[in-house]
This record gives sequence, structure tokens and C-alpha cells, in this order.
Amino acid sequence: MAEASAGAGRLDGRRLYLCTPDRPDLGAFLTACITGGVDIVQLRDKTLEARPLLARARVAAEVCRDHGVPFILNDRPDLALEAGADGVHVGQDDAPPALARRILGSEAIVGRSTHAPAELDASTTEPVDYVSAGPVSPTPTKPGRPGTGLGYLTYATARAGRPVFVTGGVTPDTVQAMAAAGARRFVVVRWLTEAHDPRAASGALRDAVEEALSR
Repeated sequence: MAEASAGAGRLDGRRLYLCTPDRPDLGAFLTACITGGVDIVQLRDKTLEARPLLARARVAAEVCRDHGVPFILNDRPDLALEAGADGVHVGQDDAPPALARRILGSEAIVGRSTHAPAELDASTTEPVDYVSAGPVSPTPTKPGRPGTGLGYLTYATARAGRPVFVTGGVTPDTVQAMAAAGARRFVVVRWLTEAHDPRAASGALRDAVEEALSR
């Protein structure tokens, strides 16, 4: 199994991971979510070209730095380096983790998406600090990808050998079943990106996570 990097320690104790596209109120939105309980942030926007994505990544990086929260950029280790991000998250069709590690160095956080046992097994030899497992339920953020169900989550948490963040349908109503299946860390998208009051929604989800993990 590949060893985690020096940046892996920055994941200690972090449970609630916001993944968001760009939005006009990005800075204020991130501040509200972090204040409510989010403790790691990823900017994932598949529509922006490199220069505007870099500009928005710098906005997110500054907010996260001010609040002591790691900032992860999706897909682009080169832009993550230029934006001063804490790391990068790569999918199965993105830059390989080894390349991301060479670009960002041993201090960075490198994450990897997994959706099936074979992908999870392959990740154990890659230079990544965490993996995501899911989506448990189908989600419009990953069009065309079926849900993995809770069985894959149990498989991933038992075998990954590093932090596992569950994805797909994370809400206050679903985290109890996810925790029972092995989840200890949760990626949230629509519960917060579609919330009228992101700070309150973040707080409600954080409370639900803490309750689920205490049982």
C-alpha cells in the first residue's frame, strides 16, 4: 500500500466535506458553510476555462485559509498549485494521482474518486491521502452514473487503508444509514448548494453527522 503524504495529517478529525461548483456569491457561501460546520472544501466546476477557474479558485483558497479549512481543487493539479490550494481531487478520467503528487509535492492533499471495488483496490497503491466512495445514490452532479448502494461503502471503508469520504445523497436523513455502513466522513453537495440558508443547513447536517457517529 502506498504511504500517505505529509499533507494527510490535515484531514485528521475532518468530517464534513463541501463540494461546490462556482457561484456568484462563492466567498460568502463558503464562509456560511464553514461557519455552520463544513471543515474541508472542494471547488468542482467542469464548465470554466483555465483562467476563470484559477481566479475563482483563488477566491475559495483565501476564504478557506482565513478559516483554517483545507481547500481542494478538482481535476487540475497545475491550477491547484498556482492558486495556492491545499490539494487536488482527481477522478478516474482525470490526471493520475502520481502526476498530481509530482506537481504539488509531498505536503499537498491528493484525493481520488472511486466507484467500484476494482477502483478502490487500485487506489491502495496510489499516492493519495483519501478516497471518495460513491455515489451511494444517483446524483445529478454525476449524470449517468448509477448509485453504488451502501454495500460498496462498507467495502471501501474496510479496505481503503486511508480516510474514506462517502458521496451521493448526503443529508441529515441519510447519514445514519451511511454511518451504520461504515461511513465516518461525508461529502455534501446539493444539501448546501441548494440551501436557502447555507449556514443553518450546514449546522443541521453537522449535528446529524455527530449524532450518527455517536451511536
